[in-house]
Amino acid sequence: MAYPLSQPDIDRQDIQAVTEVLKSPILALGPRLEAFEKAFAEYTGTTYAIGVNSGTSALHLAIRALDISDGDQVITTPFSFIASGNCLLFERAVPKFVDIDPATLNMDVSKIKKAITKKTKAILPVHIFGLPCDMKAIEEIAEEYDLAIVEDACEAIGATYGGAKVGSFGDAAAFAFYPNKQMTTGEGGMLVTDDGQIAELAYSMRNQGRTRRSLWLEHERLGFNYRLDEMSAALGLSQLRRIDKTIARRAKVASWYEKALGEVDGVEALSRVEGLERSWFVFVVILDKGHTRSAVMERLSNWGVECRAYFPPIHLQPLYRDQFGYKVGDFPVTEDISGRTLALPFYNSLAQSDVEIIVEQLARAIK
Repeated sequence: MAYPLSQPDIDRQDIQAVTEVLKSPILALGPRLEAFEKAFAEYTGTTYAIGVNSGTSALHLAIRALDISDGDQVITTPFSFIASGNCLLFERAVPKFVDIDPATLNMDVSKIKKAITKKTKAILPVHIFGLPCDMKAIEEIAEEYDLAIVEDACEAIGATYGGAKVGSFGDAAAFAFYPNKQMTTGEGGMLVTDDGQIAELAYSMRNQGRTRRSLWLEHERLGFNYRLDEMSAALGLSQLRRIDKTIARRAKVASWYEKALGEVDGVEALSRVEGLERSWFVFVVILDKGHTRSAVMERLSNWGVECRAYFPPIHLQPLYRDQFGYKVGDFPVTEDISGRTLALPFYNSLAQSDVEIIVEQLARAIK
């Protein structure tokens, strides 16, 4: 039996929700989008939610709405999906990377202050693999240095810090709904904020620079076609109605992995952190030093177990090497962890017996 890396959880209610839109005359900027935005704001505990076509777009609009631009620096992590850095390059801003904490794999907050310069405008924490960053410490630093906060919560819907959901801490936050996420709209994302000005700018910029008061062909500012269509919004609203059950199911699958991995030498699961509630996006393991990850991956692939290296360091991507001169050794913790992480098949419909088979194959591949 083959095990894909990820698999969306689509049920009959989801299909019916999309089908109903296709039977209607409104396929964009209609009632489903408004309903999805309202429900998502309520779920995250924020005032506004603006639906867009990807998490990357949500990050981009947040950066533009905060007027972060040419030469401004934003402190973030090099251990993330590349959109966390690219959203800054879109506006000619500069990612100021700090290394990660080896226990949480999130940005090491103890290194943030040393990275702050006169050009620093914001902090962009990434809740990596669904584990919340230390938002209290980040908020204290942001307040002390008068910095904005943009949360990259694209992997962390439903995760909580101090009883509050991620996305509710910064000036703005981004979520993503790609098919491998906890919930999906196919492609899609959401910007959330409590700031009315940021919300109005995001509403406008996602829709070609029109405001909600503009005539259809009247454009008040530079904007983009970042709209989320009605079919995607309907799917998102349907998925959101069962998000807590989905997150609980993924936590159960993760617990099966943790139990099975307890008897496997040469590999460890991600650490659990007291007081932080992870929302499981992927299930990543860390190989012990001395193992050749590429060989382990090749064996697993040959045996029908899809796996992937999550994440290559952003600063060592060709674009960042060429533009900023980054090199191996600049962020040693990130580079060490990145060279040993491995994402295993992870989705709602996995049974405990499936997990046990996958872990058996992993142990065999390591040996």
